[in-house]
Parts: sequence; structure tokens; C-alpha cells
Amino acid sequence: MAAKFAWAILLASAVLEAVWATALGLSDGFSQAVPTVVFAVTATLSMIGLGIAVKRIPLGTAYAAWVGIGAALTVGWAMATGVEPASPLKLLFIAGIVGCAAGLKALRTEAVEVSEPARP
Repeated sequence: MAAKFAWAILLASAVLEAVWATALGLSDGFSQAVPTVVFAVTATLSMIGLGIAVKRIPLGTAYAAWVGIGAALTVGWAMATGVEPASPLKLLFIAGIVGCAAGLKALRTEAVEVSEPARP
């Protein structure tokens, strides 16, 4: 799998993270059927995508980018829909999160293959 494809999968998984986080909030403690199902499906797909991406992107880098992008999208959606108030400082900090995730992408990193321990 090419690195660009791994990053595309990671980005899609981060978008799904924002979807499942939003659905989690709307599920009202898993008492609302539709948001609960959306949460379960998107959380599963998001984790699968993260798992696929870490085959090519180092885990620490992939996880930091996944969480950062997902968190920024979740807060951005909450502000856009009026669930959470927007402020210039909040927007600045969200831009910082996205900038840091983009910085991680810009760094040249290679996944380290982990070999199985030798058997005695």
C-alpha cells in the first residue's frame, strides 16, 4: 500500500471519528436508536481504517493525526450547528491542531516493521 493511500485512509477514518463522536453525543447514553447505530458503525469503520493506515504510517504519528483531525472536525461541526459557541481563540486553537496534524503528515516517516520474537 502506498503512503498516500494510507494517509487517505487515515483522513477518512478521522472524518468517521468526528461522525461517531457526534453520534455518541446525540445517542443520549445509547437510548436513541439511530444515533447509537451510526455510532457503532462509524466507530468500527474508523478503527478499521486506523488499523489499516498504521501498516504504512508509524502508530504514534497516525494516532496523533487521527485524533487531532477528528477532534477538530467534531468541534468545528458543533460550532457550525450551534451546539457549541464559537470564538476567535477556539478557532485559533483548532487551526493549531489541524496545523500540527498537517506537520506530522509533512514529515518523512517510515513505518518500522516489528518482527516476531525468536522462539527458544
